[in-house]
Amino acid sequence: MAQKLVIIGNGMAPGRMLEELFERAPGLYDVTIFNAEPRVNYDRIMLSPVLSGEKTYEDIIIHGDDWYEEHGVTLHRGAKVAKIDREAKAVTAENGVTASYDRLVIATGSSPFIIPVPGHDLPGVLAYRDLDDVDRMLKIAEGQGHAVVIGGGLLGLEAAYGLKQRGMSVTVLHLMDTIMERQLDPAAAYLLEKALDERGIEIITKANTKQILGSGKVEGVELEDGRIISADMVVMAVGIRPAAALAKDAGLETNRGIVVDDGMATSDPAIFALGECAEHRGVCYGLVAPLYESAGVLADRLAGGAAEYKGSHVNTKLKVTGIKLFSAGDFAEGPDREEVVLRDATRGVYKRVILQDNRVIGAVLYGDTADGAWYFDMLKRGTDVSEMRETLIYGQAYQGGAAADPAAAVAALPDDAEICGCNGICKGKIVTAIKDKGLTSLDDVRAHTKASASCGTCTGLVEQLMALTLGDAYNPAAVQPVCGCTDLGHDDVRRLIRAKGLKTIPAVMQELEWKTSCGCAKCRPALNYYLVCDWPGEYADDYQSRFINERVHANIQKNGTYSVVPRMWGGVTSSKELRAIADVVDKYEIPTVKCTGGQRIDMLGVKKEDLPAVWADLGKAGFVSGQAYAKGLRTVKTCVGSDWCRFGTQDSTGLGIRLEKFMWGSWTPAKLKLAVSGCPRNCAEATCKDIGVICVDSGFEIHFAGAAGLEIRGTEVLGMVKTEDEALEHIVALTQMYREQGRYLERIYKWAKRIGYDEVRAQIMDDADKRKAYFDRFVESQKYAQVDPWSERVSGKDKHEFKPMAVVGQTEPAE
Repeated sequence: MAQKLVIIGNGMAPGRMLEELFERAPGLYDVTIFNAEPRVNYDRIMLSPVLSGEKTYEDIIIHGDDWYEEHGVTLHRGAKVAKIDREAKAVTAENGVTASYDRLVIATGSSPFIIPVPGHDLPGVLAYRDLDDVDRMLKIAEGQGHAVVIGGGLLGLEAAYGLKQRGMSVTVLHLMDTIMERQLDPAAAYLLEKALDERGIEIITKANTKQILGSGKVEGVELEDGRIISADMVVMAVGIRPAAALAKDAGLETNRGIVVDDGMATSDPAIFALGECAEHRGVCYGLVAPLYESAGVLADRLAGGAAEYKGSHVNTKLKVTGIKLFSAGDFAEGPDREEVVLRDATRGVYKRVILQDNRVIGAVLYGDTADGAWYFDMLKRGTDVSEMRETLIYGQAYQGGAAADPAAAVAALPDDAEICGCNGICKGKIVTAIKDKGLTSLDDVRAHTKASASCGTCTGLVEQLMALTLGDAYNPAAVQPVCGCTDLGHDDVRRLIRAKGLKTIPAVMQELEWKTSCGCAKCRPALNYYLVCDWPGEYADDYQSRFINERVHANIQKNGTYSVVPRMWGGVTSSKELRAIADVVDKYEIPTVKCTGGQRIDMLGVKKEDLPAVWADLGKAGFVSGQAYAKGLRTVKTCVGSDWCRFGTQDSTGLGIRLEKFMWGSWTPAKLKLAVSGCPRNCAEATCKDIGVICVDSGFEIHFAGAAGLEIRGTEVLGMVKTEDEALEHIVALTQMYREQGRYLERIYKWAKRIGYDEVRAQIMDDADKRKAYFDRFVESQKYAQVDPWSERVSGKDKHEFKPMAVVGQTEPAE
């Protein structure tokens, strides 16, 4: 008969413990969980991306309803436990639900510390610990306004970034001289503060809060020095306290937290404590990696094992898009310590490794964190680094005096080296899963191990491990052939086109050993795109290798007629243009005229034979094709911006028109839609476009990789620039990078996810030479691409395409 295991709390630590327990001893326990929150288990370290809008609650769920059902777990939601009766071995919730136990795990987490200053209980003063807190923040953020975050630690800065992304102006108040002083030395803190300032977040250090002001709700914060900062919301992020009151009331030994031994048992051998509420050897941990390590130990103990928890080293990463930060160990100065420092001001890179007796005891990395796992592993092992002292700061790949293959560096890591800090996944677990389960794609590895499934910063390491484990069988894109005409995938075809200098479709098919004589409707459009992209000005676009909409430069409708969309620069039109459209509609008896979501006018129901005449009349009025059918730039949506709107910070309409006039006619792997919003209110919906711009007082925040079709996703932040010229250069360079690396029909959000968001940022934001080269190649290609296809067809090019079948072949009258 199964034993009764009751768990108080449903956070990440008990969730991981149950996963491992079910693997070790399935069926051993009948499990009941009391969760104070009214929901399933979710990834709490991903609250910051939810707050910023980069993820949704559904994206961060760890165990959905089906998981509890599959494992026979009884989950009581919204059931906060009020009492533990150790004598009766039972727990009772505030809602009256009672459950008896053979073993009990207390995982009540922690409570946020609220500074007891006057006004701390005003409406609008919030903590930041769970999804309910995030929901309350988002509700206030709907009104924009000003947020004050008290606390410049990890959580406070993530809250500040999230609220800034939601359109609020944000000030961070921090008591100490530098932000994140527990994790960063002053140099790294300076770089971080500078980066946050560039993102529009004000940081005030040495700021001691005197009181919170307001009548009926928060209105401001007064500092000890007399300064007053207005506020519509105050977020307290100054620290946490282990939630040990329930255990203390039950007579268990407590100190700061619930005291546990190396087996995670409390003073009552039938009761265990796990997570932020537990105190082990005088330490209460608040980061996920040590909680997962102790969860593994507890799972082993509950399954009858004798594992022991010896404590953990911890490392820190900041979840603010575009900022790379890693910190681990002790970085304080001392007479018995030495430091190795690397500064690269141009790239914004700072690295500092602290040594004691030729062993790494601390590391701070900013701007380039690729070697964080390596330094952290040496720190945990106490590795003697005396033989690599001269090259230590350059990272693992440079040991021996020259750059080595990164895969060799990963191969050298031991099996228990941590790869995914968010989920506490080591190298050995990933390798074992790949081998035992036959995993061949990154998505498979994420699904089975959770490695790189949270913040994603370890994706590169995971992919290197896959390459190392699978060898020649590994294909980083899990490549499928382009079609049945070839065994080659898109990436190989494109690589060979360049390598072999192939400049026609027949040449490609011959040299790459196509299985068919002329290809098919799937491969010919792809080959046509790759040849146009790789050889602009040399390869003549083959319109017969395009889809019907692109062949006739209009969108075919279900009744066989077509829709025609003229280009309206940035969504701006005039009375002259509108009259011209009205005249065309009347002249050709076009049945339906509709405003599109891209701020243009769509004329639906045009007969195919009328298309050239419709285009000719529109052309006389100054219109060119809106290319609503194209695998290329479609629209640049704008709001009215600073010229008209009282909230506008920049001329969003002007920038949108400039972008569209610069980029129209360009071809891309799939359709490309842009938007420019004049302020963080985001009326142009820039944060769900392929490329978007949010105008702020300090410049232009560039976004990319959004989607609002079959898949819904918010954008990633590329970075911040100060001028329109810079915005144009970065957006064009990003587009060219996508054009050169994307697979045909692969939307930009899929491409960016495949190659890695950080890789895109590194090439476009950090490498000025690469960015300029991408930009120049785009400009060169536009010499051949920026030709109005409507005008070409009107002039007679391929005009037979638009003749009714009954008259094809008839003699043309003399002109």
